[in-house]
Amino acid sequence: MHNQTLILIQCQDAVGLVACIAQVIAKHELNIVTMREFVDEENRKFFLRVVCSGVPAAVLALQEDLLQSLPAQALVTINPDRKKKLVVLVTKEHHCLADILVRHFFQTLNADVTAVIGNYDILQDFTEKFDIPYHLVSHENKSKEQFEEELASLITPYQPDYIVLAKFMRILSPTFVARFENKLINIHHSFLPAFIGANPYRQAHKRGVKIIGATAHFVTNDLDEGPIIVQRTKSINHNYDVPNLVIAGKEIEKAVLSQAIQLLMEDRVMRQGNKTIVFE
Repeated sequence: MHNQTLILIQCQDAVGLVACIAQVIAKHELNIVTMREFVDEENRKFFLRVVCSGVPAAVLALQEDLLQSLPAQALVTINPDRKKKLVVLVTKEHHCLADILVRHFFQTLNADVTAVIGNYDILQDFTEKFDIPYHLVSHENKSKEQFEEELASLITPYQPDYIVLAKFMRILSPTFVARFENKLINIHHSFLPAFIGANPYRQAHKRGVKIIGATAHFVTNDLDEGPIIVQRTKSINHNYDVPNLVIAGKEIEKAVLSQAIQLLMEDRVMRQGNKTIVFE
């Protein structure tokens, strides 16, 4: 965002917040280009994403003035890093990783993929064709604690903004999730909350569903129940057997994950409990 200022605000709701924020922005000689706000009336929470033309003479002064005009304990972020760092975790399936790496190669991802880590070496040659480091961390003949400690020791030096589970087929422990809190993003091959866990397409086929889907969500300690970022579905019929469901599902999975990453890279996602506010 050249010559623009992005401001993100979360706080308790109150009367006149938008007017107060607009006055502070005008005081710092910035012009509002877009302003999107949402009020969670049940919890009396206010969320705002505003883009302004121009750059303030003093970012800290703008932040302080905004904080003084808002309710106590407000969160104000100004111009977060536009090019965020990603580490991608994989197992054997290539479709989501391939989509991410191609977008990264052509610089349409708006992110820096710093490394790919897998628990098999199947995707190593492919990853290295893009000049991206690939680290192998086998889970075999190790305890879960040993495996996750090795995984974390490789991730941490990269200091990623987000860790993308691109079909990483290992259930992560609460300890690991807490270590990378709010950074883990998963693509689930189902329209959650339906068909949680393994073999969702076989589950769907057995149930005779008429739609299939995919869900990108934050990872929490509850399996496949973290805050949802993006969901999509596709209509199907009785002609789809399990292999055809898998093919169709993979197309949805990579599209959903790509959209979720893009929203996160543009700071369009805010969390509220087990929900998200997405300013598309």
